[in-house]
Amino acid sequence: MSNFGILPPWLVLDPLLHSWLLEDIGRGDRTTNSLLVKDVKPGTAKWVAKAPGIIAGLPVAGRVFQLVNEKVSFVSMTDEGAWCEAGQLVAKIHGPLDALLMGERVALNLAMRLSGIATLTNKYVEQIADLPAQLVDTRKTIPGLRLLEKYATSVGGAINHRMGLDDAVMIKDNHIAAAGGIGEAITRIRSHIPYPLTIEVETESLEQVKEALEHQADIIMLDNMSLDIMSDAVQLIRQKYSHIKIEASGNVTLDTIRAVAQTGVDYISSSAPITQSKWLDLSMKIPLQ
Repeated sequence: MSNFGILPPWLVLDPLLHSWLLEDIGRGDRTTNSLLVKDVKPGTAKWVAKAPGIIAGLPVAGRVFQLVNEKVSFVSMTDEGAWCEAGQLVAKIHGPLDALLMGERVALNLAMRLSGIATLTNKYVEQIADLPAQLVDTRKTIPGLRLLEKYATSVGGAINHRMGLDDAVMIKDNHIAAAGGIGEAITRIRSHIPYPLTIEVETESLEQVKEALEHQADIIMLDNMSLDIMSDAVQLIRQKYSHIKIEASGNVTLDTIRAVAQTGVDYISSSAPITQSKWLDLSMKIPLQ
């Protein structure tokens, strides 16, 4: 069972949707505007899934059509986050034909992209569903699509990691190199960040884990560690400070995620559900007028 992600308000999303509609429509839809010069009749379209998967992005698709023309009615025929089979009816859209034709591509593109992400995310989540570890996403997203791509991972059952650089502190390898060490990085950053931001530190060895513990990092990421070293790191952290959260990351796949979860980490971060997902094929059909 997939989670229900929470979409940002339309106040935030509408400028993005407007820009994508403008990119596609440009100075006007030459085909539609030439076809429907005199009389724009109302019409009905159906969305059908052409492959099995989890549906995500239907509210966004409906909003796209309404931005083209507020008279369009978009009715979802399946729940957001539900599993659909090939051939299943996903949505019905009714409204002026020109709006249906002009909004079709942007709406479908977004729903197919988000559904693909939700579908692959859920496959990862199912691998560890009986274990305490939880899957989290990353910032490896397409510029402009982050809010929606991360929404899709939450629909698929994952938890969102930070949305941007202003959300939380994550000290990565290059930050450590720039500061001259983990301890120096934590000390400098802690004196500047506001309460209640937490500090997460990326570690690649047991020595770095010990340094992060010494300087009381709130979250410790175990990056690209072997399973044996990761298990040792988890035990070390649990023995020292039981409240510290532990995240594993680095080359996590459907074949390896369960073994990673069995080391005892709290979270497993992976970009794969977004970067390696395949669009879920959806089609829109308007009956002959």
